[in-house]
Amino acid sequence: MVRLHVKKGDESQFLYDTSVDANVDDVINDIVVIYNGRLKVSRICYEIEELAKHGTMLPQDMMGLTDDQVQELKLRDEWGEKCSPMGGWTFNKDAVGRRNGRQPSERMQEVLKKTIEEARAMTSKKLVQQDKLVSQKTVQTALDNLRGAVTIVYPMGLPPHDVIRQEFENNEDLSGTQASLEVMEVNVAQLWFSGKEMLRGKKLKDFLGKNEKTKVIVKLAKRGSGRPAREPVMSEDERKLLMLHAYKRQEQFKKLEQDDDDEYLNSTWADGSSLKRHFQGLNNISWKPH
Repeated sequence: MVRLHVKKGDESQFLYDTSVDANVDDVINDIVVIYNGRLKVSRICYEIEELAKHGTMLPQDMMGLTDDQVQELKLRDEWGEKCSPMGGWTFNKDAVGRRNGRQPSERMQEVLKKTIEEARAMTSKKLVQQDKLVSQKTVQTALDNLRGAVTIVYPMGLPPHDVIRQEFENNEDLSGTQASLEVMEVNVAQLWFSGKEMLRGKKLKDFLGKNEKTKVIVKLAKRGSGRPAREPVMSEDERKLLMLHAYKRQEQFKKLEQDDDDEYLNSTWADGSSLKRHFQGLNNISWKPH
């Protein structure tokens, strides 16, 4: 299997195993699904953190309104009353006015927080350093675990307007958000290797050669964004090691310049009487008071 270290820009994303006989189209499709899936996990984790703090989302017509405005307009969060968390709730007002403030119990909060940590760990960019793969199955498992945790805490489900439920049902609307700029469309996605685009319709071996036991860096980009920057000659760790080596050499030269030219005269080997004292047994004598 050939291992692809997938990057976007200069940032590592994940490791992906495939074969040099694989079609470039299939590899791009698979990588884009994993990439977008990791973004979805990240978005859901953030929203579940808010769910654990401030409860379910308010209806669109109540978002951002003050309590007085809600009373004046005679608005009511009916879905919030139906979708109560298991084990009760305490009020924790949402400062930005997105959620109803019905915070789940501490025990239920822990269920959500623990699952968030596990999901993030399963799809973390740090897995690249640990030489661990991320696949579509990995992403799906993380999503299933998050869905299960939310179901445990909210057995009645979440309101249909809650973004967490919309994400799970793939009905999320990201238009006008930063997240929409991050999501990659399969039909405009490109893979680049060594400064060259890996063209659709070809196989990986047309660009990587026939050696399956290969690990290469490929860069994911959108069509029209231009050629990604080439990888530096040396990695950041190699650069730091080189700088450390240069610094140590510089310090050694400074020390040599500061040393006196006749400092060697203090050395044992430069003492003319040392041989005589050796035969007389006078070396290594220590004097102690009686």
